[in-house]
Amino acid sequence: MLLETKRLSMRDFIESDSPAVFIYQSHPLYLRYYHWANRTQADVDEFVQMFITQQTEQPRTKFQLAVILKKANQLIGNCGIRINDSQLQEANIGYELDTHYWGQGYATEAAYAIVKFGFEDLGMHRIWAYCIADNIASARVLEKIGMRREGHLREKELIKGIWYDHFVYAILEREWEAK
Repeated sequence: MLLETKRLSMRDFIESDSPAVFIYQSHPLYLRYYHWANRTQADVDEFVQMFITQQTEQPRTKFQLAVILKKANQLIGNCGIRINDSQLQEANIGYELDTHYWGQGYATEAAYAIVKFGFEDLGMHRIWAYCIADNIASARVLEKIGMRREGHLREKELIKGIWYDHFVYAILEREWEAK
């Protein structure tokens, strides 16, 4: 599986991606909105293996792809879409990037490509995402790709002793086509 954008290649994970994922998942800024206080190489190996295993499922319903910066041929994160209900044609997306590549439009570029894949290749009707409400940059990514905020879930998640609100965003196929 391969998706291409102007600056990125998004492909299925392979085992040799694990060291690059470990590097970015070990950064304190990355860990801020995760339950993990730290990551070990074994944790990350298991994380990457989960995505590799998902590639073999039939029918495939989870497409978590390594995000590769073309100009450096370097893994800088991951982005994916997961079909929640094939009958209702509904899926959700998620993404994460190495903190060194934040603020450069890569998350928006990857998220746009995965939503495009969801509508054009997977035939989805509705694609949604959530983000921690305090994560303003992630909310902006979702808005830039055409999603609308549909909900505000108060104190939805407890992370390291702090309750965080969630924003829920979505885009419908007809809204995507109208863009």
